[in-house]
Amino acid sequence: MTVAPEFSRTLPWAAVGQEGRRQSLRATPEECAALAARFGIPAIEAFTADLELRLEGDAAIRARGHLSARVVQSCVVTLEPVPQSVEDEVDLRFLAAGEEPGDDPEGPDEILAERDVLELGEALAEQLSLALDPYPRAVGAELPSEVREEVEPPRRNPFGVLKGGKA
Repeated sequence: MTVAPEFSRTLPWAAVGQEGRRQSLRATPEECAALAARFGIPAIEAFTADLELRLEGDAAIRARGHLSARVVQSCVVTLEPVPQSVEDEVDLRFLAAGEEPGDDPEGPDEILAERDVLELGEALAEQLSLALDPYPRAVGAELPSEVREEVEPPRRNPFGVLKGGKA
């Protein structure tokens, strides 16, 4: 059983055409709420993307552009809501069915198209999840000093042994 993505925007492969295509996507409030629940954050207030799609031979479509989102995350120290803007460049390569992904770590993320359909929405949702701040902090939020000492023990000098002192 396959679960439908919270933010699904499909485009037939043939819709790109030889001249390419511009595509703008905007998540509805319901889709934003579903994505926020999936990502485990309090809210996604807005999520949009603008893409330029171009054929790369017969076996790939390159999608380049920009995504923007307004999100609310929880502070890792106080759990207070932390509103943030997310701006990220997108570079994706959709592969025709049967194509093998490349192994270039510097290249674009590659996504296999199913049944000659590009799932742009899910690809962008994944890009947004990667662009979120992994450790959001409210302004002025700091760990208490006793917790900081547990998390960051004092550094020992590895050369202390050579000096005849304690390491």
